[in-house]
Amino acid sequence: MSMPMGIAQTANLGLCDMAIERAQTRTQSLPGMVCLYGPSGVGKSVAATYVSNRRRAYYVQAKSVWTKKYFLQAVLREMGITPGRNIPEMLDQAAQELALSNRPLIIDEFDHIIDRNAVELVRDIYESSQAAILLIGEERLPDKLKKYERFHGRVLDWVPARLVSIEDARKLAPIYCQDIEVADDLLDVIVEKANGSMRRVVVNLERVHEIALSLGWPMATKQLWSDRALYTGQAPKRRL
Repeated sequence: MSMPMGIAQTANLGLCDMAIERAQTRTQSLPGMVCLYGPSGVGKSVAATYVSNRRRAYYVQAKSVWTKKYFLQAVLREMGITPGRNIPEMLDQAAQELALSNRPLIIDEFDHIIDRNAVELVRDIYESSQAAILLIGEERLPDKLKKYERFHGRVLDWVPARLVSIEDARKLAPIYCQDIEVADDLLDVIVEKANGSMRRVVVNLERVHEIALSLGWPMATKQLWSDRALYTGQAPKRRL
């Protein structure tokens, strides 16, 4: 896979940036947590990584095996702080840093936090710091959080991530198909085959780039591409 230069200003990147800005600039009476949710592959994590750099946010991507203690240790490591001896001490450390620094916190893969029964721990961090916190998760994240009434009520905004569009594909093409122009008719096919997934669009753009370079195409079109295969995420059928 080639190394792309730069990052495309896709719709989800803009949504992610606006969500965290709204939390940071809210009035004091409003809650400070926002949630970006959507299916896998639409570019949520890429957007969050970019926005964390732009907004100087602390960013952690939760893992399925993390305990409450390990989650707090990960947050503190991101902050450059030596973790304390126990969970209450570490929680106070994280909350104090957020309050003093006025920097936001982004928690990616928040579904894992729910699965590990650590939702109230995040609420405690928020209550103690009043920091802007962006939660990122899968499509059912809002429904999963409904049973945590005290947490749910502190979410300022629920932002559904968008499925990849032709406009996104146009912005991705110059990054993943450098020196090759990709016609809109081929981009339409790529977006259709992607079924909403930005990841699949990127895979197919790199495939187009490879074929176009090998065959000397200055522009890749639907006609030139012909019946060549595009990645759809589906496993090929077994041929007997």
